[in-house]
Amino acid sequence: MKTVNRIALATTLALAPAQLAWADTADGDALIGKPWEEVVANARGGTVNWFMWGGADNINQYVSDYIGGLVKERYDITLNRVGLNDTVEAVNIVLGETEAGVTDAGSVDMIWINGENFRTMKQADLAFCGYTETLPNNALVDWDNPAIANDFGLAVDGCEVPWSRAQFAFAYDEAATPTPPKSMPALLEWIKANPGQFTYPAPPDFNGSVFVRHVFVHAAGGADNVLGPFDQAKFDEISAETWEILNDLEPHLWREGKTYPNSITALQSLFANREVALYFSYEPSGFGVAVQNGTFPETVRSFGLTDGTIGNTNYTIIPANSPNKAAAMVVSNVLLSGEAQYEKAKPDVWGTSPAIDIARTSAEIQANFASIVRHPSVVSASELAKAALPEMQADWISAVEQGWLENVGR
Repeated sequence: MKTVNRIALATTLALAPAQLAWADTADGDALIGKPWEEVVANARGGTVNWFMWGGADNINQYVSDYIGGLVKERYDITLNRVGLNDTVEAVNIVLGETEAGVTDAGSVDMIWINGENFRTMKQADLAFCGYTETLPNNALVDWDNPAIANDFGLAVDGCEVPWSRAQFAFAYDEAATPTPPKSMPALLEWIKANPGQFTYPAPPDFNGSVFVRHVFVHAAGGADNVLGPFDQAKFDEISAETWEILNDLEPHLWREGKTYPNSITALQSLFANREVALYFSYEPSGFGVAVQNGTFPETVRSFGLTDGTIGNTNYTIIPANSPNKAAAMVVSNVLLSGEAQYEKAKPDVWGTSPAIDIARTSAEIQANFASIVRHPSVVSASELAKAALPEMQADWISAVEQGWLENVGR
């Protein structure tokens, strides 16, 4: 059992009195399949405590100001964004409350989630499921796409709403590093030839973990060799080579690998201060945002690896013990709308790829998307997609993260 994050729990429990004063429909089954007007009527005047990673100011502003403004104006719903360092904090809160018998008056109404955390919630029956088809904007989602219908290999089954698409990419300053390494073998050699110029956040940081998974896929001889259910014998073989590669790199890393950044935000600061020459992120759009706000120089450019980078979809989820399910459903529906997906796709807002099928939106929304001009520091999504790698199932990822801690981080 995972331990409840006491700081986060204390924060959220402080929100509970105001939340519990609202008489939303805690019984989600009573909402599924109901006319949308009834769901909206239940939601009006409610509060949604949305727990999400809070490490990006532009994303925080989009959620609090744009989405919060829309749902307040149209539905009188108060959106309370609760920032997290790690999504597992919110999952642990829901787990702790449920184990304490809080089954319909929890303090978490929505979570920005995917992968391992979704697996935890689904397998422990902590997720509210079956509601997605009740949302009018669900019609904009291409559920026939396996990259949408499955979250890290686990079927969504109506338990999540897709929010954005993401794919891993690297950034560099072309004024300082005119010829960056553009494949995993080239990168590993480049690190050794340029001591102190590279590092990565320590897993389980989300972006640090995905860098390690790229090395794992390289050691496996390709992503096809690690798809499907977890295989202990195969993992033992591949991981032994992975730890050897990473330990061999350590003396050549920033600060000789004696310490690792504790977050992607810390790595961003190292890159901005020119302490390292390469940066990476699951959200390439952030490279352009960082240039626009003066964090990165205008000469920053980005790229994917010729042998591929990992991409996935991220989602929102409603906990089974949320007392504000109707209001959370309304917020989820707004997030899926063409106008909200277009707003966050703007390079000066977020620049992230939409989770909906743009061809299913209105002619106006399609024209808006077509008018978007990509920031020159951001590699195009279409270029990245040419060498997109699928995510491994969550059991593989958990084993990789734990193995790194035991064999490299220690």
